[in-house]
Amino acid sequence: MLKRLFDILAASFGLLLLSPVILIVAWQVSRKLGSPCTLSPNPPRPERKPFKMMKFRTMLDATDKEGNPLPDDQRMTPFGSFLRATSLDELPELWNVLKGDMSLVGPRPLLMEYLPLYSKEQYRRHEVRPGVTG
Repeated sequence: MLKRLFDILAASFGLLLLSPVILIVAWQVSRKLGSPCTLSPNPPRPERKPFKMMKFRTMLDATDKEGNPLPDDQRMTPFGSFLRATSLDELPELWNVLKGDMSLVGPRPLLMEYLPLYSKEQYRRHEVRPGVTG
């Protein structure tokens, strides 16, 4: 209960303090990479149900002639690499902390498609809320 209270207070303070940075990054992402400026992968929660994890986009939506996405290295831009290197793409996750889907500290969320690959011991990572920091 104290951890959740700390998460709420710290995420609220972080969102308030970083709101100018978040707005500038959102504007730059939409200008350089297009809309929408956020993406929502669906990692599992402790109940093993997916949730919408907010992150800033770091790649273009480029596709080939058949409509299939191009490989990641062809869609990545220098701006996207900068966002990942500085972890600015992770700032919207503070909203997930406020909503209760994530915690500030916990195991990094992985995609649902990895669930069948876990051993019994690895599967235990879903007994706690996923975290912004690993």
